Amino acid sequence: MRLDQMRESENVEDRRGMRGGGPKLAIGGVGGVVLVVIYLLMGGNPQQLLSQLGSPGGGTATSGSPAALSPAQEKSATLVKKVLGDTEDVWTDLFRAMGKQYQPPTLVMFTEQVDSGCGLASAAVGPFYCPADQKVYIDLGFFDELSQRFGAPGDFSQAYVIAHEVGHHVQNLLGTSDQVNAARGKVSEKEYNELSVRLELQADFLAGVWAHHAGAARNIIEAGDVDEALRCANAIGDDTLQRRARGRVVPDSFTHGTSEQRARWFKKGLETGDVREGDTFKAGRL
Repeated sequence: MRLDQMRESENVEDRRGMRGGGPKLAIGGVGGVVLVVIYLLMGGNPQQLLSQLGSPGGGTATSGSPAALSPAQEKSATLVKKVLGDTEDVWTDLFRAMGKQYQPPTLVMFTEQVDSGCGLASAAVGPFYCPADQKVYIDLGFFDELSQRFGAPGDFSQAYVIAHEVGHHVQNLLGTSDQVNAARGKVSEKEYNELSVRLELQADFLAGVWAHHAGAARNIIEAGDVDEALRCANAIGDDTLQRRARGRVVPDSFTHGTSEQRARWFKKGLETGDVREGDTFKAGRL
């Protein structure tokens, strides 16, 4: 990915090395971490999970100062800032074309745990978007997990993760997230999971829309980049993660979509670049 063609966003909070305050989430063992990732990885509803786990949320001040960072950590931070800046440019233009004004999210980089508008979260939950404060949260150590545990290395794989979370912000601004959340408690768990899958696949599609326009406007995509993103999408499908954690697949419990679905919807967004083509809620085939 050609980072030199991208500008850094100023909408970034660097809380790395700061203490979030309060107890950490009690998530035991690798199996527990993977199960949480199944639920939350790349855009699950952190507020719901945190309330279920009894984690306190909101108002706990962070303290301390950022720790000394390695060159590799600083490189990752630069990538995050540049990808976020590029999503701002793309979505500002696309919202303007829709007769709307884009309000960019803030991205928070943290280590170990963070106090968000959706509650106190540990790094084990993976990257997430909190609609309550309109912020994206990410522990950059997740990228190491993505590469080493999930077999999805590469800068464009990381860009896909960020663009997916920003996709949830776009859904929030357009009211799509509210419509799905309004169904909570009014439909069965299975039906709500199906709505969640459609929401997540649309966020994958929107990540592809960003990549389409960023590539066309600034030629940021290099050979192999798309394969990196598709490899990442395949690695974090519900079926793949469940098979890894449980040794079996339970389709009724899917909340994000299969590996094949995630990769296909990202690719559709990349190929069309047209937001109108990503209505997963009306799609006959997911």
